[in-house]
Order: sequence, then C-alpha cells, then structure tokens
Amino acid sequence: MTEPTDNRTRWLHIRLKPDEHKEILALKNKSTCRKLSEYARRVILSEPVTIRHRNGSLDEFMAEMIKLREELNSIGNNFNQAVKKLHVLKNTKDYPAWILMNETTRAALMEKIEQIKSRINQFADQWLQ
Repeated sequence: MTEPTDNRTRWLHIRLKPDEHKEILALKNKSTCRKLSEYARRVILSEPVTIRHRNGSLDEFMAEMIKLREELNSIGNNFNQAVKKLHVLKNTKDYPAWILMNETTRAALMEKIEQIKSRINQFADQWLQ
C-alpha cells in the first residue's frame, strides 16, 4: 500500500511588472531560501523567512588577510630558498653573506607575523564589542 504524498499539485500564477519581479528576486536572494517558489510560498503563507546578514567588517578583514597571505607566501619561499642555499654553502666563503641574508628574510617574516597578529587582535576586539 502506498502512503499519501505531500506533493504540491496546485499552481498559483501571478503576473508582475519587471521591477516587481526584480525586487522580489532581490529579497529572495537576501534570504536563505534556495528557490523563488520556496520564498514566495513562505511569504504568502506568513511563514518565517530567514534573512542572511552580511558583515562588512569581515570583507575588510578577508581582503587584508589575503594580501598578508600573499606576502607571507613570498617571504616563505625566499626563506626556504635561503635555507637550502645555506646547507649547500656551509663550508664556503659565501656562507657569512648567506647567513646575513637569511637573517634579513627571517626578520621580514617575523614582522609580517606580528602584523597578522595585531590585525587579528584588532578585528577580534571590534567583533566582541
């Protein structure tokens, strides 16, 4: 014996002006509804519609973190190359110069890490207010 299904079998057709349709789509896109029909059904039946809120401060944070990540990758690559070169040059006259360059790269890496920590702390303080 088959159980009854809750399939929707009735259609509701409405006509909208282009600007009305655009406005409804914009409202639907701000919600968590995946389909326009789901959004319309909830609004018509006075069911709750969950709205997504976008935190603009997170956009700023992410843009800055992406920039810092690129800089860290670059510095990290330079650091790795320097360390490899140090192992090769260990018993040569160029060793002291490579040690100095390695220290410069390490200092730049540590500075970027401190900048990241500082910005994360600033955003955390902002977020918690």
